Amino acid sequence: MILPHVLMAAHCPPTSLTDLGHLLQVLGTFLGLSLFSLGGGNTLLSEYQHLSVDQFCWLTSSQFADLYALAEAAPGPSSMLVGLLGLGAAWPEGPWWALLSGYGAELAILLPSTLLMVLACLSWNRLKDSPWRIAFERGLGPITLGILFQVGIKILHTADTNAAGVVVSLVVCVLMLRTRISPLWFMACAGVLGGLGVINR
Repeated sequence: MILPHVLMAAHCPPTSLTDLGHLLQVLGTFLGLSLFSLGGGNTLLSEYQHLSVDQFCWLTSSQFADLYALAEAAPGPSSMLVGLLGLGAAWPEGPWWALLSGYGAELAILLPSTLLMVLACLSWNRLKDSPWRIAFERGLGPITLGILFQVGIKILHTADTNAAGVVVSLVVCVLMLRTRISPLWFMACAGVLGGLGVINR
């Protein structure tokens, strides 16, 4: 069980964030991704996972799933995950680099998309009777739902490594679609099951 992890580390050394050039590269990457995060930060989850686990090797898949769960459980925007990724990526270099990376990544993902949305909102009312606006809004709905469905599949693939976890995830999906039960109850039940060792990773 140890050998694959060692081989992965050998082929994929973590990017050192004490190198200013690498840090700027990471910030530039999140700045570019920011313009594609319209509709919520979760729409970019697959790309976040690819960058942090496969490309830069900051985290393992298990650590990524843990940070995603933490970001979703905490109050605030879903893009909070990016700050946690930046924090986790630079943590081996020390707490100050971790804070710099975390805050920098969060600002990079929020700033461009926020400015774009402010500009769009200022001019959007002028197009309120335009058929182009109606068509655009109707077209974005299914696209966003499709992306979010793919995000759910990615989380299932990343986090669930045993049959019990898959069954619990599927039951929660059905209950979420068919009932009005608060997601907090599902999170609490999953936490209890994890504490009892029924589901684990």
